[in-house]
Amino acid sequence: MSRDIDVLVLGGAGVDTIVYVPDLPLPLPHADSYMIDSGIRTRAGQTGDFVAVGLAALGLRTHHLDFLGDDPEGDLVRALHHDRGIALTAVPQPVGTKRAVNLVGPDGRRLSLYDTSRAHPDDRFPADTLIPLAEAARHVHVSITHPCAHALPLLRETGATLSTDLHDWDGENPYHEPFALAGDVVFLSAAALTDPERTMRDIAARGRAEAVVATAGAEGAHVLTDGKLTHVPPVTPPAPVIDSNGAGDAFAAAFLFGRLTGEPPSRCARYGAVAGAHACTVPSTETDAITRDILLARATVS
Repeated sequence: MSRDIDVLVLGGAGVDTIVYVPDLPLPLPHADSYMIDSGIRTRAGQTGDFVAVGLAALGLRTHHLDFLGDDPEGDLVRALHHDRGIALTAVPQPVGTKRAVNLVGPDGRRLSLYDTSRAHPDDRFPADTLIPLAEAARHVHVSITHPCAHALPLLRETGATLSTDLHDWDGENPYHEPFALAGDVVFLSAAALTDPERTMRDIAARGRAEAVVATAGAEGAHVLTDGKLTHVPPVTPPAPVIDSNGAGDAFAAAFLFGRLTGEPPSRCARYGAVAGAHACTVPSTETDAITRDILLARATVS
């Protein structure tokens, strides 16, 4: 079977409105308002968009499939993909394009407010669109956005390997479990986990993951493969940390780049750490993924 797509990214298309705030949690002011001198900006880019941009910047043939509305927000997403040369298949979404508001503190931490009204419980990716794209892909990265969970059984039938990012899963929310158990590679943040190793081993034991990766911010990451847990040290960012938004997506994209180019898990995780550190130096209002040449050069520096 010809697979002329390296990675099909499923779901996670949308727009974010970025607001830089004086602190997180945002303290209540004496008055009823804040003056935001840095501006309030809306730009294309949610988790699937960032992964797709990251993969394409690393030279992988990338295709993105998701629901988009016929609205200004959808136009922003279409323009992002067009400008980056990323193939995009947009399924019409009558209720509009997904959107969120990100509050970003001075230290780069963020609080995301997601508008869940931009989806419908009956949404399904059309099988005659999803299956040919997945069959043409070497790998499929599945966002945990609705309605990707319903696509998992169809994706498994295509023979493509799968990855997913559970983000800040607490290890218990049942919504995430089908994704956790379906992925060949499973990413998640350790931020909400009381025992990251236990959660990682549970994913590997009950699912089909060959690699489970838990990112831990400035503490690096942990990779579980073949029953062995390995710590991946953090990488010093090449510039001051501005914003952590998109760091996890950058990590996932670079890890998948390594996997698809035949690198061992330790090297893949090194790539991920380098890309995540780079992303932390990029303001949320911009989209600037690390390129292959820069990634490879920084990954060789001890």
